[in-house]
Parts: sequence; C-alpha cells; structure tokens
Amino acid sequence: MKRRMALLVLITGSVFGICLFAGPHGINPFNMNVLDRVILFEVRLPRVLAGALVGIALGASGAVLQGVLRNPLADPYILGLSSGASLAAAGGLILGIALPATPLLAFAGAAITGGLVGILSFRRGGMLPERMLLAGIGLGFLLSALLMVLMSLASNEGLRRAILWMFGDLANAEWSLIPYGFVFIAAGLLLASARAKALNSLMLGDDLSHSLGFSPHRERLVLFVAVCLMTSASVSLGGMIGFIGLLMPHIMRFFVGADNKVLVPSSALAGGVVLMLSDLAGRTVISPAELPSGVITTLVGAPYFLYLLRRRDILHG
Repeated sequence: MKRRMALLVLITGSVFGICLFAGPHGINPFNMNVLDRVILFEVRLPRVLAGALVGIALGASGAVLQGVLRNPLADPYILGLSSGASLAAAGGLILGIALPATPLLAFAGAAITGGLVGILSFRRGGMLPERMLLAGIGLGFLLSALLMVLMSLASNEGLRRAILWMFGDLANAEWSLIPYGFVFIAAGLLLASARAKALNSLMLGDDLSHSLGFSPHRERLVLFVAVCLMTSASVSLGGMIGFIGLLMPHIMRFFVGADNKVLVPSSALAGGVVLMLSDLAGRTVISPAELPSGVITTLVGAPYFLYLLRRRDILHG
C-alpha cells in the first residue's frame, strides 16, 4: 500500500511538472528566455497550482461524501454546496467585486447553504443521511435557478467571466486566489483525514458506528464541515467541474481498497492529476483557442461513468 501511495505521489509530481512546461508555448526548463519566465511564473504556475488544488479538493470531497451518505453516487455537488458557492461567487464576478474576495464569497455561500441543509436534515438528535441528500438536492435546484436569474439580468463583462467560470475554467487563476484556496482545502483535507476511522465506521451504519465508540451525528457534522471547506474553495478557484468527485473514489478503490485512511488522500491526488491533465488538454487541443477544464472532464468522465454503470461497479463497489 505504501508503494502504491508513493507511486501516486510520484505521478502527481511528474504531471505537475509536465503541465508547467507543456502547452501551446512549450518551455525548455534548461534554456528559458524572458518571455518563458513570464509565462511560467505569471500564467502557468498559478493555473497549474489551481488545477491541482481543485482536483485534490473534489477527489477528497467525493470520497468523504460517499462514505458519509453511504451513497456510491454522491459527489461534492450533491448537497447543494456548490450551488450556494456558485451563486455567491458568480454574483461577485457579475457585480465586479475583486477576484481576491471570490473565495470568501464562495465560502460564505457554501456555509449558508450547508447550514440550511443541516437545519432541514436535522431530526432525532442529528443529521440523517437521507434527509441531507434530499435537502441538498432541493436547495441545489433552487439556488441554480436563482443563479440563472442573476445571470439573465446581467449585461457587463462580469457576465462573460461568470459563464466561463461556471463551465470550469482555470484561465483566470491568479496568485491572489491561491492562498485562500490552499488554506480552505488544506484545512478540509486534514480534518477529513483525521476522521478517517470515524468515516469507516459511518459506512457500516449508525448503530455499528456508535458501538465502535463514535458519535454518528457529531462525526457526520465534522465531516460535513470538511467537505464544505473543500468544495467552497474548489468552486471559487475553478468554477463548476464535474465528475472528478464522483469517479475518482470509485477508480481508486480498485487500487487501494475501501479504507478511507488511504482512499481519501489517494482520491485527492488522483483528482489533482486528472484535472491538471484536463486543463493541459483544454489549452492545447484547439490552440490558440481553449476549452474549459470542466468541459474536458465531462467529455471524458460521462462515458466512463456510463461504462462503470453498465458493469454495475458503481452500485456494488
């Protein structure tokens, strides 16, 4: 298992390096001119860092939510957190609020949505998975509709930025955004990793979890906060990027098993690798034009999802 994790770390580092120097304007790391340095440090590095962070957040969030909800089709967007973050962040972009405030707006939107999901799902002394799922779906539809209303009324440059951002675009990644996203994602990932044993127990059911010494309702709340931190940061950095949170945990279970102590970090690393490669493909396939990363992940992820569904691997682990 340690060898597999070490290999995954090595692959992640290698892909990071490839994505830095490859693209429409190839860069030779051993012979860089002034233009190469500007592109590398002002454009490529923040973009690739943002892609890695967003992929890590989505992969880890998907693994956590599938355990918390005991639902193999759960992903970071299913609880409406992304819709709340999107509404707040896109509203800020449309209104012309400076980009450094975008992660804070997204986190506020996700936190408010998470609070509403918690209130609506609270029953019998805690948050029930089934009610969390239904409350999140209902709020997600409502907030998405409000976002469409907001965008239909907008008529400025912020609208174009918001549309591209909703498609999952990393082109607007800036150094000013990275620290906010890193802090939120690191905090959520550390929190989720620290409660990996509790997450394993939740997958066995509340009764068994309680018998193992865990409080299911408290652990569910802590893990929900971790997902909220990671999802809000990922949405603020990269917009709406689908299928990574849904598919990465399923793929990594084939290689590392179902123990969340290993599954959560491995899903995080795999998510980072996939999104970095998707962004590289998006900026090179039809160069000089670009395809948003979210379009690439959907074009690749949707057929693979149907393939897994056909094999029934998603429903039976």
